[in-house]
Amino acid sequence: MTETRGHLADQIARFARLLRGAGLPVGTATVIDALAAATAVGPRRREDFYWALHSVCVTRRDQHDLFDQAFRLFWRFAPAAAEAGPPDLATAPPDAADEISPRLADGLAPRSELRTAAPERDAAMTYSAREAFQRMDFEKMTADELAAAKKAAAEIALDLAAVPTRRFRPDPRGGRIDMRRTLRAMVRAGGGAIPLQRRAAATRRPALVALCDISGSMSRYARILLHFLHAAARDGDRVHVFLFGTRLTDATRQLRNRDVDRALDDLADTVRDWGGGTRIGHCLRDFNRRWSRRVLGGDAVVLLISDGLDRDAGAGLDAEVARLRRSCRRLIWLNPLLRYAGFEAKSLGIRAILPHVDDFRPAHNLDSLEALARALSGRTGGTGRDGERAAA
Repeated sequence: MTETRGHLADQIARFARLLRGAGLPVGTATVIDALAAATAVGPRRREDFYWALHSVCVTRRDQHDLFDQAFRLFWRFAPAAAEAGPPDLATAPPDAADEISPRLADGLAPRSELRTAAPERDAAMTYSAREAFQRMDFEKMTADELAAAKKAAAEIALDLAAVPTRRFRPDPRGGRIDMRRTLRAMVRAGGGAIPLQRRAAATRRPALVALCDISGSMSRYARILLHFLHAAARDGDRVHVFLFGTRLTDATRQLRNRDVDRALDDLADTVRDWGGGTRIGHCLRDFNRRWSRRVLGGDAVVLLISDGLDRDAGAGLDAEVARLRRSCRRLIWLNPLLRYAGFEAKSLGIRAILPHVDDFRPAHNLDSLEALARALSGRTGGTGRDGERAAA
């Protein structure tokens, strides 16, 4: 019995290293708890064994698919895990190689190879690696590449171009004469001749409101984009972030925490529908009724971050998007599906949204985020599409 438990402990330790290499936060305490859970249920029933490890190693919804794939690959030879020999991960079936996620493939790489590998460097072509990384789809990144992408996304400055307001400020070169200041200056001068006082329209940065889809199809992209939005919410007092799946959640307070990891941990405790379905029309109706007057003004810029795939088949979506557009200065739709050259607006949700957006842009890699930042700052945006042309 002691020998069986020792073998099971070795297997679970190896499995934990695989999960950790794939990016899951599996530490020593988790390994101890996993061994206790596996010992309690026993290794004979595969389903019980699976859920025992799952209950300990998976702490977020978006980790489920990665754990499931890792479990099936690691324990594929072990319906009775305690009796089976250590699985050889290098002997994965050829047809399974294409199904392995990049993060899991990264975890399968032998650490000795990672330490001893000495990649060749060509000084004349060093730009190409960064260029490829900038254009790499977030969905195809390994755990290490995702960590680098999150850091890079957080460093993209989201500096909105100032817009004119109805107020005025003193300006000696202004196009309007400020009669009130001119008369006051004449009184102070005792009625003598003085230069006319002038004024110009005051400007300020518009409010930025982000509505981010956190459904299952958007989960990987949402995590990167939250690092991007965290930097903006942390530094701007007129930045508001809302998350939606089957319900709407205000994430502004959590994202103003200076520590991005703590901010996302707080969100994980707050958001209950992460990785679930999507009810875009329902959530936009909730936003329009409860939050629109609080956070939107005539100058607000709204980022709608979603793939447009709606569980309710676009029911009520057209009216709610139209109302949202009337309440803001500019509505920008960021859709990861736009990365496909042959993208067509086929789903009812996408068809309902497109006629009301001012700009339709991809949001699947670092290049697309930098293009968005340039467009919002008033510089050339590059990769956006006009809503009507995209619909056609």
